[in-house]
Amino acid sequence: MNSESILSLFFYTIPTVVTGLIAYHFFLEHTKNEDGRRRFLLKKEMQVNSMPIRLQAYERMALFLERISPSKLLIRVQPTSTDKDDYEVLLISTIEQEFEHNLSQQIYITDDCWSVITTAKNSTIQLIRKASMLEKTDSANKMREVILSEMMEKRAPSDTALSYVKKEVSDMW
Repeated sequence: MNSESILSLFFYTIPTVVTGLIAYHFFLEHTKNEDGRRRFLLKKEMQVNSMPIRLQAYERMALFLERISPSKLLIRVQPTSTDKDDYEVLLISTIEQEFEHNLSQQIYITDDCWSVITTAKNSTIQLIRKASMLEKTDSANKMREVILSEMMEKRAPSDTALSYVKKEVSDMW
């Protein structure tokens, strides 16, 4: 083989290699774009399917917060006796049962929102315990009065949490 035929073969090979590399690069970009498009469409479809479930979870947590609001809780859960300690236990167990019933909803809401809801629950329980410990609280009915009068002076923890839930739902749109 002479140098002219090697040089000629080299000139024919270079454009073929360059064209092959360009085609390979475009093929990789095309498959990457298609993967991204498929992922986007899948994510979009999942959001459409999961949105009603998430909204239902927020609805249930709003209902939970409404049900543990001290003013509504005290109306719904009547004392079974005049003993304030029995009534305290009854109120706290009612709140805990409501919470346990809605425990699975944490999967569908954000961690921050769940934390706010848990804090509201614990604050409401703490409010009931403090009212029960006061010296002027000598009966279940007196405990109800103390809690209701305190709720007139300040906002209920569940109201604050409910505002957070509403804000989070409005951010979903």
